[in-house]
Amino acid sequence: MDNFIVSARKYRPVTFESVVGQAHITGTLKNAIKNNQLAQAFLFCGPRGVGKTTCARILAKTINCVNPNQQLEPCGNCESCVSFQQGNSFSIHELDAASNNSVEDIRNLTEQVRIPPQTGKYKIYIIDEVHMLSSAAFNAFLKTLEEPPSYAIFILATTEKHKIIPTILSRCQIFDFNRIKVEDMAKHLAGIAEKESIGYDMEGLHLIAQKADGGLRDALSMFDQIASFSNRNITYQAAIDNLNILDYDYYFKVTDALLAEDVSGALLIFDEILSKGFDGNHFIIGLASHLRNLLVGKDPATLHLLEVSEGIKQKYLAQSQQTDASFLVSALNIANHCDLNYRSSKNQRLQVELALIKIAHLPAVLQLTTTPPVEVKKKRVEPLAPAPSTSQAVAASTPQEAEEVPAPKVTTAVIESNEAANDAPAVSPTQIKIIPEAEKAKPEASAPKTSFFIATPLIPNLNDLASAPLEEEKPAYLTGDACQAFSSEMLLNRWNAFAEKAKKENKINLFTLMTANPPVLLDDHQIELSIENKIQENQLQEARIELMNYLRTELQNFQLDLVTKIVENTEKNRLYTSSEKYQYMVEKNPKLEEFKKRFNLDLEL
Repeated sequence: MDNFIVSARKYRPVTFESVVGQAHITGTLKNAIKNNQLAQAFLFCGPRGVGKTTCARILAKTINCVNPNQQLEPCGNCESCVSFQQGNSFSIHELDAASNNSVEDIRNLTEQVRIPPQTGKYKIYIIDEVHMLSSAAFNAFLKTLEEPPSYAIFILATTEKHKIIPTILSRCQIFDFNRIKVEDMAKHLAGIAEKESIGYDMEGLHLIAQKADGGLRDALSMFDQIASFSNRNITYQAAIDNLNILDYDYYFKVTDALLAEDVSGALLIFDEILSKGFDGNHFIIGLASHLRNLLVGKDPATLHLLEVSEGIKQKYLAQSQQTDASFLVSALNIANHCDLNYRSSKNQRLQVELALIKIAHLPAVLQLTTTPPVEVKKKRVEPLAPAPSTSQAVAASTPQEAEEVPAPKVTTAVIESNEAANDAPAVSPTQIKIIPEAEKAKPEASAPKTSFFIATPLIPNLNDLASAPLEEEKPAYLTGDACQAFSSEMLLNRWNAFAEKAKKENKINLFTLMTANPPVLLDDHQIELSIENKIQENQLQEARIELMNYLRTELQNFQLDLVTKIVENTEKNRLYTSSEKYQYMVEKNPKLEEFKKRFNLDLEL
């Protein structure tokens, strides 16, 4: 049985044209070779499996090729190309920095650089995983990298560019490799499948390309694995079963249940997914990607961002038309929070189920917020008739006479008291009933209800005024407009009362501060308090709002303000330490110092 060669090695690109998805890199390198503008050092950086080392080998092979073709590709037949393909070239050297990362390895390399090439024009060194070199090795490599011999070219490759010291980066031409697009990768896999006579469908190849996450080497490894698993027939179902991927149909069904506010259906689908061995975090990440694809599919301008097969793309387009953008954005936010909290949660399944319940209730919430307010039906208001003259109104002083006066065809609202106003219907024009002062003094039993009607013009929003309850009149000091006068004694009484209250609440510092110096009443309703330092000012500032609210309310003056004045303590400094007390006593009685020395006494600190 012949030895099997994996597709990643068997179909490794050997020309610039066969490199997948890196046209911006290969085009630049070919132009550099054509114009004879090759740098002494190149740095290829990017994710794994995107062609860094492959491009480095093709570049080295092309530089030393004797007969490159018109497209600047190596011929493959000259002595340099043949020796490189067989792995015994004396001009092209490959070094793995992961296992040769010491200073001694780099010194051996720099010694070899001094020897000119035996065959070919250049001596090329390909150093893979260069970020694994130690700091000492990097420093030992600097001089050679900056000023190599004219025949030496270094090609460095790394997946972690940030680990390389800046002095190395500044000496290289840097090429950033992109992740390979799903569509390009799927086409490349389809070409390999045709060469190997392997059956396939494009949806299965797209699934492999998405799982590879931009790395062609990973895609080719999965391609070989599924080809063996499915007996050389790569299908969508075979890819799902072998790669442990959730089917798209699950996400479409879950989304349909969430849009229909079917909480139980969504939870049952999630339970089925768990029973198949999938992780809850894997499901919520996939659901977030599904919602993102739906949001992308709503706009034709972003439709190309859907990296799926044509059949799956049509499903996304159909479902995206049934969903609202507000629902998708809110659901994405919920799924993202669930993903962030999943690993730290002790009940991880509940985290996902709670997210599904929240998303299922989103349509009802969004409908509530977007429903326009119920319109109030406006009553038809008849035009006001001319008001009766004053003489007619005065003449109708008795109920009998009032009946003789023809009533105008107007809608009236009679307001006799606050209670009546609360029950009054909402009408546009209002008629105010005015009771004469003479009748107010009479008892209600004997006084006839004589009404004087004054027609008022139509006022905008009078419905609200007629139907709104009349607010009770508040005291002036509650409205913030009060400015009652008070004396210093009244201020001092309220001040001491608040200090006592602070003492009962165990705020001893505030009590001491307020009672140390009495407040002084200044002009413009200002209260001045003398303090000794900034510490006391900060203590007063903490209680300032509560204190001022208390004083303004008690004194019925809302223009009160409190100002502080820092006054230096003119009294003699207090004695705190034993040394200070002793010195003070010596000043009073100098013989105390002789007494201390005579008996060899010492201070007790």
